[in-house]
Amino acid sequence: MAKTKPGKKDLDSYTIKGTNKVVKVGECVLMRPSDTEKPPYVARVENIKADHRNNVKVMVRWYYRPEESIGGRRQFHGEKELFLSDHYDVQSAHTIEGKCTVHSIKNYTKLENVGAEDYFCRFEYKAATGGFTPDRVAVYCQCEMPYNPDNLMVQCEGCKDWFHPSCMGMTIEQAKKLDQFLCSECSFDDDVKRSQNGFPVSPHTEPKVEPKRRKR
Repeated sequence: MAKTKPGKKDLDSYTIKGTNKVVKVGECVLMRPSDTEKPPYVARVENIKADHRNNVKVMVRWYYRPEESIGGRRQFHGEKELFLSDHYDVQSAHTIEGKCTVHSIKNYTKLENVGAEDYFCRFEYKAATGGFTPDRVAVYCQCEMPYNPDNLMVQCEGCKDWFHPSCMGMTIEQAKKLDQFLCSECSFDDDVKRSQNGFPVSPHTEPKVEPKRRKR
């Protein structure tokens, strides 16, 4: 009678080879690419299994970089932006090089310093069709582009919308020195009100500036 092949067992965690870093299900990892010229792949660990010989395999859900997607990288994509894809694979755990963190865009913008292992994700991506969820996001500035957290923006004290200094004919250095900022439309409206009512200019206040974070 044929022997029954031993089954696989689920593991709660895996210690990355050559390190003391422990990876758990649900965490994000950096995985070694076949082409050493490329940056490491980023994936989320869905499960960890070991066979009877203690060979460990991980099922991962891949993150895609913008340049790896069908549409390619666009102007509003951040340097550390990733898309959570519907592409799953089973890989040897030995290909895991390290751990990383994929933040929501809201939490990413709150980081004082962006480390090498920090990324952010705001879209899910269908690898076969190139479709995104959500398929629409808010746009800002007169250029009507989605927010790129790598680019400094200033907020208009009038309409409260956010603008790129370059779209307003300013350098980043000039934008940082402003006491307050009014977009061209609000500035025109403000001039009209003052000429009609004779009101003095509003007291200077510090403009709200979205700073560009330092990267390590």
